[in-house]
Amino acid sequence: MIDRYRYENILWNEGYSRVMGLDEVGRGCLCGPVVAAGVILKPGAKLSFEAKDSKKISKKNREEFTDRIKEESEFWTIKTCSPKEIDELNILHASIKAMLKCAEYNGADPDYLLVDGNRFTSTILPYECVVKGDDKSASIAAASILAKVYRDKLMESLHKELPYYGWNRNVGYPTKDHFEGLEKYGYTKYHRQSFKLRTDKEFSLPVDTE
Repeated sequence: MIDRYRYENILWNEGYSRVMGLDEVGRGCLCGPVVAAGVILKPGAKLSFEAKDSKKISKKNREEFTDRIKEESEFWTIKTCSPKEIDELNILHASIKAMLKCAEYNGADPDYLLVDGNRFTSTILPYECVVKGDDKSASIAAASILAKVYRDKLMESLHKELPYYGWNRNVGYPTKDHFEGLEKYGYTKYHRQSFKLRTDKEFSLPVDTE
C-alpha cells in the first residue's frame, strides 16, 4: 500500500510547517489555459479521503473531494496561464509559471514545495520534484484534483459558448471531434496557436441554413 504522506511526514519532522504540493493539468490540450493548484496540508493531519492521482478518481468523487480539500487543508489556491502565455513561453515554462503563481500567491507562504514531475525552476524556496507525484504525495494529489476539476468545469462552460469542438467531452485534448471542429470552423481565441492545430483558418460563426 502506498504511503501518500511519506514525503510530507519527512518534511514535517524536519521542521517544515507549510509544505505545498503543486500540480498542473492541461499541458497536452490544444486549447484553454494550463491550470495549476497548490495545497498546503495541516502538519500531521490527513485528509478524510484517499488522495491519489485525479485521473484514477471518478468525476463525481473529484468534485466531492474538491470541497473537502478546500475545507480541510491549511491553504489552497488555483492559478492559470492563458493560451497567449503558453504561445509566448512554451507549454513547459507556462506550466512552471502557473505553479510559481500558486507558491507566490499572497498568503500562501510555503516553506517547502513538492512539485509533480521532473522539471521546475530556480527559486529561493527549497523544493523537490516527484515523478508521478500525484500518486505518491497527498498534497500533490490534492492539488491535481483541484486543478482538474477547475479546468474541466471551465472547458465545459466554454463548450456552451462554442459547441463545435466537443470540449464538454474532450476538455480541449486532441480528439477526433476536436480536430473535426477545427477543420470545419477554424481555431478560436482559446486555441494555442503554437500547437499543431492542423488548420490555419480562424473561427467564423456557422451559417444558419434553416
